[in-house]
Amino acid sequence: MGTTYHVTYFDQRNRSFQNSIDSILLIVNKSINNYDSTSEVSQFNQSQEGVAIRLPYFYPVIKKSQEVFQASDGAFDPTVLPLVNAWGFGAGKQFNPDSLQVDSVKAYVGFEKVKLTRDSVLKVHPNVQLDFGGIGQGYGADVICDFLKSKGISNMLIELGGEGVAVGKNLKTGKPWQIGILDPNSTRDNQFFKAYASLTDKSFTTSGNYFNYQIIDGKKYSHTIDPDTGFPAQRAILSASVFATDCITADAWATAIMVMGHEKAIDIVKKNPDLEILLFYTNETGKVETFMTPSIQSSIKLEP
Repeated sequence: MGTTYHVTYFDQRNRSFQNSIDSILLIVNKSINNYDSTSEVSQFNQSQEGVAIRLPYFYPVIKKSQEVFQASDGAFDPTVLPLVNAWGFGAGKQFNPDSLQVDSVKAYVGFEKVKLTRDSVLKVHPNVQLDFGGIGQGYGADVICDFLKSKGISNMLIELGGEGVAVGKNLKTGKPWQIGILDPNSTRDNQFFKAYASLTDKSFTTSGNYFNYQIIDGKKYSHTIDPDTGFPAQRAILSASVFATDCITADAWATAIMVMGHEKAIDIVKKNPDLEILLFYTNETGKVETFMTPSIQSSIKLEP
């Protein structure tokens, strides 16, 4: 997935599961990795009508994508791949589209153009393509977690590309697992934390525009593409941390929130009590402000 992962777990039998985890992640990649030309998602993207599902890790991602697409009013939409490529954030050729070109590409964007059955994924037009960059790493963390639980592990911290799962507690400290949340002012070379979260039996993810952006004609463009406009999302939101039961849900919603912005996100989480969020955004004067759902406040420590 083009990133790193870290797994910490406590096992009375002192077993090593690294080879098994690596093998599982290879199969996850063969299911949903856009940068592997032989993966199932790549085969779907290259197909005229769709593909039969062969591997176990393709259907759950499509199903969750469909669920969050509907619940977020389309803010989370994996069919944005043609737009992602056009703006230079994918494997395709960047061409910095103008409004007319964006409208042309948008004709193939919209998750309603993907039809799902239990054993196949179909498309209404050959140009419809899927991008799981906004959900895949969270799902990978869930898959690792499920595997370790099947081996009897009940205390673990999994982190895959910044998304992860905290189960049980850190037996070295006897306390909940603690994760750091990057300050929105971080750069790739100077990363520092703005908050810390103490978590037990909870998944976590943070989406932000810290490092992944393009500068076109002197203007900075976010890597988060708004499926509605076809252009990089221009919002006051700086980062969105989402906490949920499973990481695939947290990851998809963090992507959606970066598209919709903080105001709509705050309204949506009121209707979804299973979602907890920490948002950083700028107000009208450019000052950075914070929003937290009440249920997560006792687990978050903000740095001054």
